[in-house]
Amino acid sequence: MVTGLGRGPSLSSAIRLSLLVAALSTALGFLPALGLGWALARLEFRGKTLLTTAVLVPLVVPPVVTGFLLLSLLGMQSPLGRALAAAGIPIPFTLLGATIAAIVVGLPLYILAVRGAFEAVDRQYEELSWTLGVSPGGTFRRVSLPLALPGIAAGAVLAFARSLGEFGATVVLAGNVEGSTRTIALAVYTLLESPSGRQATWTLVAASVALSLLALLGYETLSRRQRRRMDDRHGL
Repeated sequence: MVTGLGRGPSLSSAIRLSLLVAALSTALGFLPALGLGWALARLEFRGKTLLTTAVLVPLVVPPVVTGFLLLSLLGMQSPLGRALAAAGIPIPFTLLGATIAAIVVGLPLYILAVRGAFEAVDRQYEELSWTLGVSPGGTFRRVSLPLALPGIAAGAVLAFARSLGEFGATVVLAGNVEGSTRTIALAVYTLLESPSGRQATWTLVAASVALSLLALLGYETLSRRQRRRMDDRHGL
């Protein structure tokens, strides 16, 4: 059922929720993406291939399947879901559920971008820092992280853009609740069922395309900055 999507406030709500979910998922995914991206770029360990494969699974599994798996894990029928609900943290049909769905779907792109950013940092800078007596942690904070920062920021923007367009996992885990989980993608899907929703649909489509293009422009700008920094340091 369509509830008030033809009016301005509901359209604004869908756009606001999309931006909020994308921002929250990008922020909450930062530390996992940073840790896993760095580990895949710099460490060699048993099971690395399996870990890389697991990281990439949400990229190839249909989002609806991802949403079903998340619902099976976090829904009220699962022990974890019941425990979270008892603690006052219900997941299904909530903003948190929409955020979790966006994190899981967007995290692979985030991790791959962070991994690429650290791989672009010449190890000689880190080795030089170690020879000067700087600890590995200090080297990471003062050398590796600053050099990789534009690439990491590009990954964050890419994850943000992916979250803006998330639909399949969100509709399964978080539902399509007006004012709570109905993002732009879900609002467009709802409006397609309404003969009178054509104008509102085009408004949301235009907003979605504009936001996505801005995010991708930011990603490309940051990626080019990362490449220029690395080229300058290599004297190219």
